[in-house]
Amino acid sequence: MSVRLPDGSSRMLPDDATARDLAEDIGPGLARAALAARINGQLRDLSHPLHDGDEVALITERSEEALEIIRHSTAHLLAMAVKELFPDAQVTIGPVIEDGFYYDFAYERPFTLEDLERIEGKMREIAKRKLPITREEWDRGKAMKLFDELGEDYKVKLIARIPEGEVVSLYRQGDWLDLCRGPHVPDTGRLKHFKLMKVA
Repeated sequence: MSVRLPDGSSRMLPDDATARDLAEDIGPGLARAALAARINGQLRDLSHPLHDGDEVALITERSEEALEIIRHSTAHLLAMAVKELFPDAQVTIGPVIEDGFYYDFAYERPFTLEDLERIEGKMREIAKRKLPITREEWDRGKAMKLFDELGEDYKVKLIARIPEGEVVSLYRQGDWLDLCRGPHVPDTGRLKHFKLMKVA
């Protein structure tokens, strides 16, 4: 298959190639730097399959879109850290905002500044594990059952809003799964520069 690059050139790739394969085909430096891809105008993970005629721009830290993807992935890193430290906490939503990101949790008590320090330390530990971040597509019913069994009531409610028959996308980091549209960086090792500032 042939894909088009932003400079107008084309690149021949195997029929089962992904955006990551494109980055590797272009060169090892780009393969190490690539975070995601813009495919036909849509931001996608590097694991996203390519098709003949796709227009593909690889996203690196220098790209305009990079900060939002990094912040989004860091929000997931935060949620995973909280679940490892506070298994009874329920994960709600964690969007990117203008000057960073946040994640809401339902827990028996408010988190303290001391908790924040522990959570940030756990985030750094998870980042060092360089866990692959992978997208999975689930049947809506199976996804609702999973989060119900995990005691994640907020996630069950969010999934219930998704129309029946629509695929539910989840992202996996190690053993942890979260509901999300993505895209995300390829692994937790790409998340190096973050600071938890406050509890709200």
